[in-house]
Amino acid sequence: MKQVALLTGNKGKLQEFRHELASIGVEVSQLTAEIEEIQADTLQEVVRHCLHQADAQRLGDVVLDDSGLFVETLNGFPGVYSAYAQKTLGCEGLLRLLDGRADRNARFDSCIGASIDGVHIVVTGTIHGTIATAMKGEGGFGFDPVFIPEEKNITFAQMEMGEKNAISHRGRAIRLLLAELEARGFKS
Repeated sequence: MKQVALLTGNKGKLQEFRHELASIGVEVSQLTAEIEEIQADTLQEVVRHCLHQADAQRLGDVVLDDSGLFVETLNGFPGVYSAYAQKTLGCEGLLRLLDGRADRNARFDSCIGASIDGVHIVVTGTIHGTIATAMKGEGGFGFDPVFIPEEKNITFAQMEMGEKNAISHRGRAIRLLLAELEARGFKS
């Protein structure tokens, strides 16, 4: 069985990656390493920088994810600063920023980078939706309790993991990664 290490401190991301990559026989372990997450304009820049650091540290086959919630009426905020905004403002703070605003359109992007057998792969998955007017649900993590994906009437936090992964930004990015690995002849 092929093994990859997910560079994250986020247990929610680890569960999602394990769930999806198990389908092709890839075992995902968690790895915490001293990887500097630069401040950049795009998720892709952050991910590429982290992959180069992982290679320099000879961490082996690794996968990492940088995700962001981009709220239209807030000019894309929190975007690449989503992890910081989640820690400092939380879902409640985001809801306060949108209080009284009619435009609640948003999107979640997930940029996944992988260094597998010395080859770098970078893919991005996106899901459009809206920000709820109140937190709903107990599942998920991050901004999941306030994000309602397109064509749904419940938040990510109200969904079971399999249902969320089937439509989410990260689930889409993971499937793009799997397609890239398959196209490159990767076998578990």
